[in-house]
Amino acid sequence: MEETILILDFGSQYTQLIARRVRELNVYCEIYPYHKIPESIEHIKGVILSGSPFSVSDKNAPVSDLSALRRKVPVLGVCYGAQHLASHEGGEVEPSKIREYGRANLAYINANCELMKGITIGSQVWMSHGDTIRKLPESFDIITSTRDVEVAGFKVRGERTYGIQFHPEVYHTLEGKNLLENFIVNICDCSQSWTPASFIETTVQSLKQSLNEDKVVLGLSGGVDSSVTAVLLHKAIGKNLHCIFVDNGLLRKNEFESVLDSYKHMGLNVRGVDAKDRFYEVLKGISDPEGKRKAIGGMFIEVFDEAAHEIQDVSWLAQGTIYPDVIESVSVKGPSATIKSHHNVGGLPDFMKLKIIEPLNALFKDEVRRIGRELEMAEAIIGRHPFPGPGLGIRIIGDVTREKISILQEVDAIFIGGLKKHKLYDEVWQALTVLLPVQSVGVMGDERTYENVVVLRAVGSTDGMTADWSHLPSEFLAKVSNEIINKVKGVNRVVYDISSKPPSTIEWE
Repeated sequence: MEETILILDFGSQYTQLIARRVRELNVYCEIYPYHKIPESIEHIKGVILSGSPFSVSDKNAPVSDLSALRRKVPVLGVCYGAQHLASHEGGEVEPSKIREYGRANLAYINANCELMKGITIGSQVWMSHGDTIRKLPESFDIITSTRDVEVAGFKVRGERTYGIQFHPEVYHTLEGKNLLENFIVNICDCSQSWTPASFIETTVQSLKQSLNEDKVVLGLSGGVDSSVTAVLLHKAIGKNLHCIFVDNGLLRKNEFESVLDSYKHMGLNVRGVDAKDRFYEVLKGISDPEGKRKAIGGMFIEVFDEAAHEIQDVSWLAQGTIYPDVIESVSVKGPSATIKSHHNVGGLPDFMKLKIIEPLNALFKDEVRRIGRELEMAEAIIGRHPFPGPGLGIRIIGDVTREKISILQEVDAIFIGGLKKHKLYDEVWQALTVLLPVQSVGVMGDERTYENVVVLRAVGSTDGMTADWSHLPSEFLAKVSNEIINKVKGVNRVVYDISSKPPSTIEWE
């Protein structure tokens, strides 16, 4: 098995970020809820305990039994994880007199401690905690302090167990990557062999062994996840992979034809299904966002199932599930209450009687893109912005009609085309347009108009979990707005969304 860093999640908003930082060091890691330590630990090279919104003094504070791991492999507690280690051994953790959030600087460093090797005095770190370790257990030694926090880090004597009060995974901790590298590479002795090339080699080999001569069906969306899944499977089983690309009528302008063409140039065995009319019919009169999602998802299952049944002797359903989808379905308190209903294929019913194969379910989105580039896939697919399963159906606020779809497709084409033309497309994580159920007064020529309002939205992000609105040049926005109003009949006002996530979401519905 692949050597692994185990991350125990106590509910921190930064847990996935820890995992991303570990992966950036070319080391494989997995996130587990704090109370579900895997039975087999032979492949585990080290453990990181995440932060938490809880205090160790809370009545229902999460507690992890580390007896199977401590003294066997190195352990690093981050924030709550450090407090958990200290409290468990009899240390004193108390509420801070002043809640410690934001930037701080290291005022003392034990240069002989391997975890702190190469970290400089005065280095900026990011604090985010309401409790402070006031007294360490007898066997714990301070390895770093800030001006206000004496126990900013510690080591347990006779063990490779460490704790730090700050967050090395966030960008604000300027030497955080160095500290994590000290722990993962030097202390845990990881070989840094988790690379795109090694992933492709082992995954293709594993797929060959698992699938043999079986036939596999895959629902393509035009996005990076399903496309990389298709290429990996194609390398493993060739023509035994059958891809289905459904046109739900909610795609971008001319996307069905252009994506189908690109897939055929990749040598994939793809069938396109034009089901626009069926989706439009089932969406009639539905305004509720969740109602639209369910209608679109239900019709997709129906169309996909019909197409899949035309292929003889299919045994497997392939899905482009990625690691954040897996993590979201298992919270630190057990299974999530809901699964996102806009995952196209995620809700396929039992009657399909197919086994599931998910080659990408250990990868983050940026890793999927790295795999795609290693596979020499077209940048138009690899760099494509995320696009929701229900497509433009959840970018039209209110009910969905052919006329509204046509308007939004034209607006979207101008905005996305403009971003590409002005070399701004790759500068943002995701860009989209929204049609509002609002009409506003305008003047065109000498006539008064009463037409639609559209929203332009562009955000920057690393993984979609948090996002900040993109500060696109005002000259560009003015040009795009002018082009939309002049060229798209039915639109007389364009606005730009400057909301961040949180508190807003990236999509409007």
